[in-house]
Amino acid sequence: MLSLRQEARRRRDIAAAIEEFQQLRVLLAGSKTRLRGTAEIDLQIKVIIEKHHVARYLKVRRTVREEHEYRQTRRGRPGPETAYRKITKWRFDIEWTTDEQAINYDHSSDGMYPLVTNDRSLSPAQVLEAHKGQPMIEKRFEQIKSVQEIARVFLKDEGRIEAFFTLYFLALLVRALIERELRLAMKREDLDELPLYPEQRRCARPTTELTLRLFSHAERHRLIDGAHTVQVFDVPLTELQRQLLRLRGVPEDAFCTPN
Repeated sequence: MLSLRQEARRRRDIAAAIEEFQQLRVLLAGSKTRLRGTAEIDLQIKVIIEKHHVARYLKVRRTVREEHEYRQTRRGRPGPETAYRKITKWRFDIEWTTDEQAINYDHSSDGMYPLVTNDRSLSPAQVLEAHKGQPMIEKRFEQIKSVQEIARVFLKDEGRIEAFFTLYFLALLVRALIERELRLAMKREDLDELPLYPEQRRCARPTTELTLRLFSHAERHRLIDGAHTVQVFDVPLTELQRQLLRLRGVPEDAFCTPN
């Protein structure tokens, strides 16, 4: 089924490109065409080819066509002795051919999903297994741009740019480790879900963002009279917060005032 869709799309793109080339040919043949220079015509050809992705299948060539016209050398009614002069005009035209060999070559691989690697020690099954991890890598890049909100770089020194991205990489690494340790702890304690979503909806794969959001309102307040501390109000942890700290191996007294 995929093979048929790919072949149909290829033929559809070729047909659409040929239709636009025919319209361009009519435009070039008109007396009021504005496409006079070779650069303008070549640009139009390139735009059509790239628009429909048919560079491999259509070979387009710009040509020059001669048009001859005969006119009297003098005014008046033509007669047996009337002399004529030939006026030649040059007009640009385009010609194209379809490369059926290239079409058949690409058709032979329709429906296939090739995986290429430079690690020759992997078996085909291992290559496929490694490829399945691509969504996780893409997810980390998505987190850099969304959650971490990576800023545009206006630095010019290569060392500063490298240091800048190193910090983002370390932040991304910490995020990944927090998620990994939490999910391993859930698996170890046979927990399928945690109520981390709004309205305490269950979450099977907790993220660092959800975990940190749960502690975003955890605050310690200190009542001070001059230089003297009157009282410290420690963080009142919820049961869910205590559970997450226990899963992460963080002691609760880390959020309390040291004695």
